[in-house]
Amino acid sequence: MIVLVVVVLLIALILLRVPVAFAVFAAGLLGLVLTGGFAEAIHSMETSPFASVRKNSLSAIPLFILMAQLMLMSGLMDKVFDAARALVGRMPGGTAIASVGAGTAFGAVSGSSTAAAATLAQTSTLRMLKEGYTKETSTALVAVVGTLAAMLPPSIILVFYAVTAEAPVGDMLIAGLLPGLMVAVSMLVVIAIGYFRRPDEMPKGTKSSMKEKAVLFLESSPMILVFLCVIGAIFFGIVTPTESAAVGVLASLIIVVGRKRWSAKGFSMAVLATVKTSAMIFAIIMSAHVLGDFLTETRVTPRMVDAIEDSGLPALGIVFLIALIYLVLGFFMDQIAIIALTVPITLPLIEALGYDPVWFGVIVILLAETGMVTPPMGLNVFIVSRESGVPPITVFKGAFPYVIAMFVLTTIFILWPEVVLWLPSIAG
Repeated sequence: MIVLVVVVLLIALILLRVPVAFAVFAAGLLGLVLTGGFAEAIHSMETSPFASVRKNSLSAIPLFILMAQLMLMSGLMDKVFDAARALVGRMPGGTAIASVGAGTAFGAVSGSSTAAAATLAQTSTLRMLKEGYTKETSTALVAVVGTLAAMLPPSIILVFYAVTAEAPVGDMLIAGLLPGLMVAVSMLVVIAIGYFRRPDEMPKGTKSSMKEKAVLFLESSPMILVFLCVIGAIFFGIVTPTESAAVGVLASLIIVVGRKRWSAKGFSMAVLATVKTSAMIFAIIMSAHVLGDFLTETRVTPRMVDAIEDSGLPALGIVFLIALIYLVLGFFMDQIAIIALTVPITLPLIEALGYDPVWFGVIVILLAETGMVTPPMGLNVFIVSRESGVPPITVFKGAFPYVIAMFVLTTIFILWPEVVLWLPSIAG
């Protein structure tokens, strides 16, 4: 009964748009008071929040956020898109293909789906509309490509999951690389299918000379080099994820200065944005541990594990059922909230079935990201709609084929977990 009261309170607060950290904290605190009294609640307040943010691995989060802010400050995003467009722009649908390439590169260094979608909407979407692409294609593609930021390392969502699940941060970052690239390739497949069905909706771009291609590639190469250095250092075991993030910040700062984009005001804004985002994430982590203490007291998770083990359902069926729940949650909640609220409950079930927590993290994040482009919430869709002036319903309609492709990939990852775990298994 107490668990039901806490769940109802939590859902009610979230529906009332109370910040997730405060909603989770209030629900967890009420649960502790109802189960153990005020003394138990005070004891939890004294120890759990502080202990939850003492982990060294958490320091990678603000560093990766600052690296992304500095990359935005450097202005390299426009150069990356121009370079990709010069390379394939003459092909049918070349600008759409270039948008996928540029979005993949930007997502790899930004770590934020919404930031990636907003930035791409100001470049790729407007360019595609100008060249004659349909509104559905030019907006939906950008909204979906923005979701790659959560999957491709160095992603703050991957780090957040690793900390929540107590999984190796380095393995988690490496595990997101291949699935993220496969999602990008699936978008190219959807573009190709669209071209063969309706060639008039995939116009050709302008032709670029070899000199123009070379110049644009050299101008955009710093972003690619930073990504390769950060991920390569983790993959080969040269540095820890936190040390790699620090190297990324230094490299990004050098790029900003080298491109003469440095300003005290711009750097202050980058630091302020980093502090705000980091504070939000840390607050959710502390609140989630308070709720976790309540769940530990009520033994909800062990009871659920026992009930599922006694149900006789096949392991694969249980996994697909859990995946469906995450898909529905993605329709209404953001990724960080989903991870903070559900992973402490679902991960023990997954481990009891014999699955790897790193693999499960990729599945959770991919399903949560799908919710970023599906109704009714679809945050990326509304961001692109606002930036482009195209109605949200048009963007949702255009995103449907890409969502189907993401569902197919999710099924592949569930049926063959080794696809996700291959890179971490060979990493140093």
